Amino acid sequence: MKPELRAKYEAVIGIECHVQLATQSKLFCSCDNDSREAEPNTNVCPVCLGHPGALPVLNKRAVELALRLGLALGCNYDQYFESGKQGLHTKFDRKNYFYPDLPKGYQITQFDEPIVTHGAVEFPLDGKVKRVGITRAHLEGDAGKLTHPEGRDYSLVDLNRAETPLLEIVSDPDMRSPQEAKAYAQELYNLARYSGASDANLYYGNMRFDVNVSVRPVGTKEFGTRTETKNLNSFKAIERAAEYEIRRQIVLIEHGDKVKQETRGWNDAKGETYSMRSKEDADEYRYFPEPDLPPVIITHDMVAAAQAELGLLPRDLRAETAAAKLPVNEAEVLVSDPDAALVWHEVVSQAPEQARFALNWLNVERPKLAEVKGLTLPESSVTPAVLAKVGQMTSAGELSSTNSKALLEHFYARDITADPAAVAKSKGLLQESNTDELAKVVEAVIAANPQAAADYQAGNARAFGALVGAAMKATQGKGNPPLITKLLKDRLD
Repeated sequence: MKPELRAKYEAVIGIECHVQLATQSKLFCSCDNDSREAEPNTNVCPVCLGHPGALPVLNKRAVELALRLGLALGCNYDQYFESGKQGLHTKFDRKNYFYPDLPKGYQITQFDEPIVTHGAVEFPLDGKVKRVGITRAHLEGDAGKLTHPEGRDYSLVDLNRAETPLLEIVSDPDMRSPQEAKAYAQELYNLARYSGASDANLYYGNMRFDVNVSVRPVGTKEFGTRTETKNLNSFKAIERAAEYEIRRQIVLIEHGDKVKQETRGWNDAKGETYSMRSKEDADEYRYFPEPDLPPVIITHDMVAAAQAELGLLPRDLRAETAAAKLPVNEAEVLVSDPDAALVWHEVVSQAPEQARFALNWLNVERPKLAEVKGLTLPESSVTPAVLAKVGQMTSAGELSSTNSKALLEHFYARDITADPAAVAKSKGLLQESNTDELAKVVEAVIAANPQAAADYQAGNARAFGALVGAAMKATQGKGNPPLITKLLKDRLD
């Protein structure tokens, strides 16, 4: 598509994100919430299967986690306690529709009184801060899963996912480019993990994204007809699907056709969306209050408990990395990994001067070790105290850069409680920093390499590197390189 044609139109993008909450059991029954290892249709009960007379019971932990994520999304619950109000009144409703993986014929969800009302998500993008409003977020039980074997005329139904607890987060239509949509989805992913509300494993479907896209001529206020591309499970797919839809809709409009309001799927291999069905409106679902579940009043104590469990959020870490004057791109890599970011936060709390050392190791060396050893950072023995201590030893010249990596690699294992200094000494990793002893080494190296010394004094910089290498070899790699360099320069200059 020609840039000038694309420039005539503005995209309007909103995202609905389904987050599977990290409860032990499902939303309305005691079945296990994690069905990854279960055989199809084995992690079910009469409630999951929609048997007549089976009554749902609300999972209290799901409410607590939804509140926690609601706070991370910026929902202001204080407004519901003002002027003598008892709290936020929220209830469940039946959303009626037929689908093969929905045995009840309806989904228990929240229609007009959700558990999260309004909010906003802010995130960095291209050197600026982008703000996307949150319309609402509501609790609902998931449907099952359909599998369509290629070349077959039937589908397979697995109801293990039925009634897993979801929080559906609905954004305002505030995004104007595929890049903004991708960055927003990444920030939701961060918030879900930092808040502890979800494992947010995209591979296992713990987060799924429905992307609503419309286009309109630049300068107009009225929205165009939107399409909804369902069940995207990667940030790259969100960006690509939004880009494809924008271009597809512009071509339709330019040819005098109309964009249909419809639900579309995403073919990742072809990089195309495809039509699935016409888009339903709310009145077609025949919502009505769920008669088997009483309303829930969100009290001040419930919100306070969720706030106490919330902990640090991405915005807190960004403020800390900015205060430490770390490069923004490297800081964002750190922020995208809550385990690493929280260790970095603790290191800086103990030893602020080690901010850069900790960042480099967590961003560069730690992922390599995690892949090789099959251990996550929390499973290893690299605690904030260990990382801070190794950084301090390196700064003090007790460890070389290479040996600091070797020492931390030793600690990247389970159940190691030894002191880093003791381990470094026992493994011969400590660096020689005794000025008198190294001065003797320098004298011996110069005496043994008179030509290299003369070449350096004549202006050959490479000769100096050879002298440093000889000194390091003489100390069996344990000499402090900066100190050796200084002693050599002092002696030869």
